[in-house]
Amino acid sequence: MDSVAMNREGIEMILKMIPSDEEKTRIQEAQMQNPDTPLGAAEQFLLTLSSISELTARLNFWAFKLDYETMEQEVAEPLMDLKEAMEQLKNNKTLRYILATLLAIGNFLNGAQCKGFQLDYLAKVPEVKDTVHKQSLLYHLCTMVMEKFPESTDLYSEIGAVTRSSKVDFDLLTLNLAKMEKQCRSSWDNLKALAKHNMASPMKNRLTEFLKDCTERIAILKIVHRRVINRFNKLLIFTGMTPQAIKDTNINHFCKTISEFALEYRTTRERVLQQQKKKANQRERNKTRGKMITDTKNFAGKSKKEKKEEEEANALKAVLKHGAMNGEVNLNTSMEPRVRTRGKSTGEARRSSTSKGAKDADPDDNTEEIMERLVKTATNPGTRLIPRERKRARQVNRKSLRRTLKSGLSEQESKALGISSKSNPVNI
Repeated sequence: MDSVAMNREGIEMILKMIPSDEEKTRIQEAQMQNPDTPLGAAEQFLLTLSSISELTARLNFWAFKLDYETMEQEVAEPLMDLKEAMEQLKNNKTLRYILATLLAIGNFLNGAQCKGFQLDYLAKVPEVKDTVHKQSLLYHLCTMVMEKFPESTDLYSEIGAVTRSSKVDFDLLTLNLAKMEKQCRSSWDNLKALAKHNMASPMKNRLTEFLKDCTERIAILKIVHRRVINRFNKLLIFTGMTPQAIKDTNINHFCKTISEFALEYRTTRERVLQQQKKKANQRERNKTRGKMITDTKNFAGKSKKEKKEEEEANALKAVLKHGAMNGEVNLNTSMEPRVRTRGKSTGEARRSSTSKGAKDADPDDNTEEIMERLVKTATNPGTRLIPRERKRARQVNRKSLRRTLKSGLSEQESKALGISSKSNPVNI
């Protein structure tokens, strides 16, 4: 019984092709009637299969040996997940906060003092909405739970076993466990049938040990299954269900309701956190709205170097402001109608204006650096007034008609006008 020589599919195919007693009899009769005619490949194959003793028992035992580990895993893992799921639901604080807050909201809206509610109502929480902001009841539930219980979590990440249990059909699991027990019993019968045909003692011992181990494991699985189901019923009693409701409750449906609610709660909680973060950022922006960047707390403390530079800049602004006021007076006087007179040269004017500005400056601010900047500002060609240019006439070569008629037309002009040059000039 080597799985390398033949897999599970090959065993099933051979089980389907095993000939019945009637087919075996017909093949043998045909061979006796025509001894000289050889059998076909299909008939020869069927006759070979029928010659093997207890072939069906051997193949069924082999199939059970190959499938046992997979069947045991399919039964044991969901039971362990269900056990872990019940522990998660009992010990989860966030779920208690949610249920308590939801009960308080329901009592307030209904004007009653109920001690509890059915867990099926969790599926309807996302569908109920308020009439003002059109937000769901789950949205308000998340907001209240986050405000009152800051240590609460998103719930969905803490109940992974509940989510896995919601995908398992425990009714089918019970049937698979019963099927395993039935196949184990039939394997004992098959082993007894094989032992009648002089099976080797080492092989017989290995198969016997295998079946004993399987029998013990299946018995343990049955005990675990019974205890886990009993614990689940106690959990339903803990939630306030009646014995009649417990009988009608499906494990898959119960876990699926809580898992879907937890997923909706996590999604809504993330949306609430995003909105709160946006509002906090908006409040921070409103605090600095209308203020210069230097007035904010990030620029509140200045170093000694920055203070010194600021004092120098203020002193320079005062000097430049004083010089700008004098410049405005001169500019206003220069806008009067000017008469062409020979005046001082441009260089002398610059020197005179510089000397005047130096005399008018405050003696307290006459540092070398300030004076250099002031001289550069006063002598900057970009600040000079650009002299206005006289507009020229558009028609430069325009002549008077009277002078043209008196002096007469030239030969070229006469030809252009179509007048002969020999004609007498026109006098006005």
